[in-house]
Parts: sequence; structure tokens; C-alpha cells
Amino acid sequence: MNTITPDKRLVVLDAPSNLGLRPPAPDTVPGCYKAPWALRDTGLLARLGAADAGALVPPRYVATWKEGDGVRNGPAIAAYARALAGRVSAIRADGGFPILLGGDCSIMLGPALALRREGRYGVAYLDAHADFRHLGNSPYVVSAAGEDLALITGRGDDYLTDIDGLRPYVRDEDVIVLGVRDEEDLRDVADSGPAYVPGADLPLAAAEEVLVRDDLDGFWIHVDADVLDPSVLPAVDSPTPGGLDADGLTALLRGLLALPGAAGLHLTIYDPDLDEDGAQAALLSDLLVSALT
Repeated sequence: MNTITPDKRLVVLDAPSNLGLRPPAPDTVPGCYKAPWALRDTGLLARLGAADAGALVPPRYVATWKEGDGVRNGPAIAAYARALAGRVSAIRADGGFPILLGGDCSIMLGPALALRREGRYGVAYLDAHADFRHLGNSPYVVSAAGEDLALITGRGDDYLTDIDGLRPYVRDEDVIVLGVRDEEDLRDVADSGPAYVPGADLPLAAAEEVLVRDDLDGFWIHVDADVLDPSVLPAVDSPTPGGLDADGLTALLRGLLALPGAAGLHLTIYDPDLDEDGAQAALLSDLLVSALT
């Protein structure tokens, strides 16, 4: 297993996809695709001392959808996952520790696919929502940002869940969901295989028990900005009370990054359109710098 160490080379890659979200209002597109620009504008890369891997431009966002269409922008998400997996693999093959700036949660498919090609990896899933909607618990699917944990664990159409015949990219027993607060999400994940710890009381030991095992090659860290309480960071599409404060998330990330096997992380769902003065971008930048350095 590899782990992040003081001499590990941090590499930042922008993954500005909003393909997995519904339109926030008629004739608008989700603003989270702007998040990498807002975070870079805080001086994030220089503060991290990180190498710049550029950006992977996503396919065009199409807002139209009706019940029966399947996953919104599904083929485009699958194509983006393939391309993103290649970029993540290249960073890791070169000895880098990838940090992806999203974008919405559907970017999870990229690193999940990349790591599945390498071996058996787990996921620390830090999110206010379990993102576990699938046809086994819902009458229809719609937006991948609410379904990505289901997709990476093999629940969904083959073109998304079985790229290169590698379903599942992550096994249920290799996932821990941390910070989920939505009652419906809690019910769905409780009835399935992934481990979970709800709310803001998130013991590192619970994550370590799931993620640090002899049969795992390592784990990826998913950080949805809505794991923070809306009083701390409201610039997300679905703010949910009862989340972490900045110090709590920083401490949790530090602990996860110190575990053997940490393979990379991404940050998703922060929306600069909801952050007029940039204060929330600055907070997230401070948080990442504190956790990673």
C-alpha cells in the first residue's frame, strides 16, 4: 500500500463536469463546473506546492430529461469516466497523488474505474447524502450525482457500471459512507452492504476498520462539500443541516490521509454561483491546504 507522506507529489487535475446534476432552474446549468476556477483563484496549487495536471473538459451538458430516459447525460458520463480514469492512472503511474477538483459527484466513476484496473480498492465516501438511488430502491433513475455510489458498486446500466467488464468497480464491503444525514438515504444504505456512520460524529476508527485491510490495495476519498454544515458552507445544490464544521472535516481528512493506502481524493458539488464574494472558495482552499500539508 502507498500512503500520502510529506515527500508525496501532489498533483491537481480539474474535473469540471456538471453532467450528473439536474438543472437548478429552467434554462440554467449547474454552476459547480466553475469550482476548479474559483479554487485555483485562491492560490490553492501554490499553497499546496502541487503540480498542475490541467483540466479534463467534459462533454456538453444537456438539461432535457423525462421519466424513462434513464440516467441524465448517461453516455456522456460514461465517456468522461473512461477519460478521467486514464488521467488518474497516468498521475498515479508517475508517482503522483491525484487531487481532483470537481464538478459533481458523478466524477467518482473515473477514479473508481482507474483503481479497479489496478486492483481492489475501497472508498471513504464523505457526503451528506448516500447517492445510492437505483432501480432496486426507486421507481426510476435520473441524475448520476445522486446515484454514483450505486453505480460504482455495480447497480445500474452496464454502460455505466461495467466498463471494460470490471463491475463492480468497488465492492459494497469496501465502502464506508461518512456524514450522511438524509433520512431516505440512510434507509437505503442501511438496507444494503456499505458501512456507514451518520451525522457529524465520525470516528476515524470506523473508517480504518473498513479501509485498512490486507485484502485491499488502498482507498479513494470522496469529499462532497455538503458534508459541511450549511452554516459553514451553504454554496451547494442540496444543503442539509447537521453536518461537520471546518475543523471537524479537516481533522477527519488528516486522519484518512494518514492511513496506509490513501490513493487520492476529489472535492465535489461546491457551486461558485452561490458564493458571490468567494469566501466559501477560500474556506475550502484553507481546508484542503490544512488537511494535505
